[in-house]
Amino acid sequence: MLGVTALATAACSDGPSEPKPLPEQSVRESVKPGTHSSVRREALSAYRAMWGDLTQASKTADASSTRLDDHAEGGALQLMRYGLRNAKKAKRVVRGTPRPHPEIVSAKGGKVVIRDCVDGTDWLNYKLNGEPEDNNPGSHFKADATVKRSDGAWRVSRLYMHESGSC
Repeated sequence: MLGVTALATAACSDGPSEPKPLPEQSVRESVKPGTHSSVRREALSAYRAMWGDLTQASKTADASSTRLDDHAEGGALQLMRYGLRNAKKAKRVVRGTPRPHPEIVSAKGGKVVIRDCVDGTDWLNYKLNGEPEDNNPGSHFKADATVKRSDGAWRVSRLYMHESGSC
C-alpha cells in the first residue's frame, strides 16, 4: 500500500415534486463566487488536485516537487513530504492512481472539512527496478482533510490518512 498511508450524505427524496438538477454548465454559470455552493465546489476541486499533485510526486518519490504546495499547506504538506522522503529512503515509488470519493462534513466561512474513502487498489508500491514491492494488493483507506482559503486560493491544510483497509 502507499508509502504515505503508513502515516498515518447525500439526501434523497422520493417525492414527485423534486426539482430536476440543472445541467452542470448552467450550474457553473448561475453560482456566483463566494456562494455556499461555490465554496464547496472550489474546496473539493483543491482536495482532488492535491491528490493529483501527490500522485505525480509519488511516481519518483519527489518530496521537493513544487506541485505539492499548489494545493496543500501546513500539516498536509508536511505529511506528504515526510511520506515521500521515507519512500525515497526505502527506494520505493508509487504507481497507479488513487481514486478519492470525498464528502463534505462541514463548510463554514473559509474552512471545509472533508471525509473520504480513497480507493487505493490501483496505487501500489514498487521498487526502483519496476518490480512490485510486495504481493499486497492495494485497498481503500479513510482520509480526513481540512481545506482552507489562504492567500486567495483553496489548499488542504490538514490531512490524515488512516491505515489500509480502514473503509
